[in-house]
Amino acid sequence: MIRINLLPVKRKKKPKPLPSFVVTATFLTLIVVFILGYLFYYYNSRLNDTRSRFEANRHKIEELKKRIKEVDDFEKLNKTIDERNKVIEQLRKNQNIPVIMLDEISKGLPKGVWLHTMTFSGNSVSLDGYGFTNSDVVAYIDFLKNSKVFTEINLQESKQVEIDKIPLYQFKVTMKVVT
Repeated sequence: MIRINLLPVKRKKKPKPLPSFVVTATFLTLIVVFILGYLFYYYNSRLNDTRSRFEANRHKIEELKKRIKEVDDFEKLNKTIDERNKVIEQLRKNQNIPVIMLDEISKGLPKGVWLHTMTFSGNSVSLDGYGFTNSDVVAYIDFLKNSKVFTEINLQESKQVEIDKIPLYQFKVTMKVVT
């Protein structure tokens, strides 16, 4: 037997196709959202990389500053040691000068001449002395002028004095020591 259904059947209507501009707008919106998401991720990762490099560089700069300070301290210490060595060398060099100077002063001293005072400061020497005759004093001054140890010998004063009723010649000489 054949059945026939006379009741109305509700049929589903076919949906109307969306207009093309809605599809296009939706597609473009999805593309823009995807691009913006990608750009956000890309620039955020670059920012994080830059921050990590910045921190690494900051730590490296701090390390280098410490090394620079160590080098500066070493250079200061080295400079101080060099200055001290120069002072020691100068002292060793000048150590013999007083001995040589005193030897030269006493070597040429005639029998009739003696020294009363000797002052030595820097490379200047000042002598005060007495002699029995003026010719003995002149001979001593001539000896000093011919010396290789002294330069700029100047007879400052030579005068006749009487000490304990003995006539003497008092003299003052200034000169420079050759270093």
